[in-house]
Amino acid sequence: MLCQSDDELQLLVNQARDVTDDGKVADYIPALAKADKDKLSVALFYPDGRFFSAGDTSENFTLQSISKVLALALALIDHGEDYVFDRVGKEPTGDPFNSIAKLETNKPSKPLNPMINAGALAVTHMIKGESVPHRLERLLQFIRCLSNNETIAYNEEVAKSEYETADLNRALAFFMKQHDVITEDIEGLIDLYTKQCAIEMNCKDLARIGCVLAMDGRDPESDEQVVPVDVARICKTFMVTCGMYNASGEFAINVGIPAKSGVSGGIMGSIPKKCGIGICGPSLDDKGNSIAGIRLLEMMSRQYSLSMF
Repeated sequence: MLCQSDDELQLLVNQARDVTDDGKVADYIPALAKADKDKLSVALFYPDGRFFSAGDTSENFTLQSISKVLALALALIDHGEDYVFDRVGKEPTGDPFNSIAKLETNKPSKPLNPMINAGALAVTHMIKGESVPHRLERLLQFIRCLSNNETIAYNEEVAKSEYETADLNRALAFFMKQHDVITEDIEGLIDLYTKQCAIEMNCKDLARIGCVLAMDGRDPESDEQVVPVDVARICKTFMVTCGMYNASGEFAINVGIPAKSGVSGGIMGSIPKKCGIGICGPSLDDKGNSIAGIRLLEMMSRQYSLSMF
């Protein structure tokens, strides 16, 4: 049986927090360097609307790479599977998430998957809208629907910090524009992408989104199908194969649930048919994943038999 109380969850958080000193915050993005590395919080959201939490779950954090899953869902809704995967691949990569190497060797410069930065930029390029603000608003409205929180917005300080330090992402985008994977103005795309990554929420919001995906796209409270079943399936599959950067295989063995991390320390988990998980722990391991967040999920997986394998 899964966790049934806040106190039960707090005991696990207290144990997992011991490893925060072994990691460091994402200091290459100046705004994220301010995070408290010792913090760790978690929320569980169940299909019947029950919610358990531990730590400071009311504190907001930015989604960073977790937003890649949600942008992919919207692009699939906008265009369909054939269109999206004609332009972005489905295969995991052993390279760093921001690597340009595979673009140079993979013809015709098609990103390997939507969870690496090149693929995520190509996916964000596909979000429909008349302008960058319109496309951003469509993505925000989609995320507000999934989280049932109309106040969700992006953090302007983090977005500005990321925009000013996004030269590698610009290089990826320009390379893909040269090969017609991207056709829009690059600065507009980088503006949209950095604001997408800077969308912020708390652990409960993230856990609720994880629960929607866990329930095959069905809202746990309204019972409305807010994400098509096939889109939810595709998103969860990428979370399993590519969701934890270069540690995705090890994570599948040690935890065994669909999950996506971000360099703010966030992790979204979706336990099929059971619940959604939202975690924030800013101290990162050398792969860019929350070090205490992964420890917490490993403990929870063992204690509650969470692995889908």
